[in-house]
Amino acid sequence: MAAEPATVAGGVLVLFGGALLFWCAAELRLRHRLRRNGVPVTALVVPDTAQGQVADSAPLLSYATLPARLTCDEPTEAAVLLSRPRGTTTLSRPIGLLPGSSVRVCYDPRRPARVVLTGLGTAASLPMDVFWTLLGTSSLAGGLSLLAIALRR
Repeated sequence: MAAEPATVAGGVLVLFGGALLFWCAAELRLRHRLRRNGVPVTALVVPDTAQGQVADSAPLLSYATLPARLTCDEPTEAAVLLSRPRGTTTLSRPIGLLPGSSVRVCYDPRRPARVVLTGLGTAASLPMDVFWTLLGTSSLAGGLSLLAIALRR
């Protein structure tokens, strides 16, 4: 490989791998923070009728948030939200998240649409987390090795 294409390919792989690892770290940190500091509730897995599918690939969760207070005397009703959990992609649906099942989740009280699975749901996103981390690490390592080869010439 000539020096210029190796440098370009190495730079692209380093940027891709670094960005992917940064995204993985930020996502894992956010999910960890939500599990530790979020409000725990029970959510119902509902089918996504908007896509016309009976079994959607990424689960849609329905859960009630804590009532928001406008003033100290007048509490409002709890809002029911529909959201998809963080860490669950459209590539695979965990077996325990079939429509109609109940799951434990935690949500961010400041942004109630941010929700993460807790309990048994934490292991469901582990294979995808490992996949994306390995992809980012291998891309970064490949890019760095291409850059090292190009700089040696």
